[in-house]
Amino acid sequence: MASPPKAPAPKAPVGDPIDARLVRRLADILTETGLTEIEVEHAGLKVRVAKTVAAAPAMTYAAAPPPMAAPAAAPAAASAAVPDAAPARAAGEEVKSPMVGSVYLQPEPGAEPFVKVGDSVAAGQTLMIIEAMKTMNPIPAPKAGRILEILVEDGQPVEFGEPLAVIG
Repeated sequence: MASPPKAPAPKAPVGDPIDARLVRRLADILTETGLTEIEVEHAGLKVRVAKTVAAAPAMTYAAAPPPMAAPAAAPAAASAAVPDAAPARAAGEEVKSPMVGSVYLQPEPGAEPFVKVGDSVAAGQTLMIIEAMKTMNPIPAPKAGRILEILVEDGQPVEFGEPLAVIG
């Protein structure tokens, strides 16, 4: 006697059009490609998966409170320390990140950096590269001048508009 054919396992609970496996696969694609958001529409179903990129800077800020603990004992010293932190940047034109990605200061690991503090640069000269979605994007000098300050570290994640360097 033959057993009755098995019914295929449902992809999602009845009445729930979202396939959890699809959502997981989209999340995997975000991780694999470095994207922050993906949206798919198929057969009238629209699924959007996004992740927050601000997690890395939040960790950076989380490390900052321990130094602030010492000035907290003296409230006057704490209020004086905050205004002094902003003007520490060299006077000159800031080169800002045109995209979200990871910044690299040299063309490949172990190579000499594109530029160092004190170097003279020509307009259009590559200062660093930003990797975004597996693509290396050169960041050119907006003008000729001298590198006064490099504000990022090699391999650091950067946000759109974040200052990268100062040219004077």
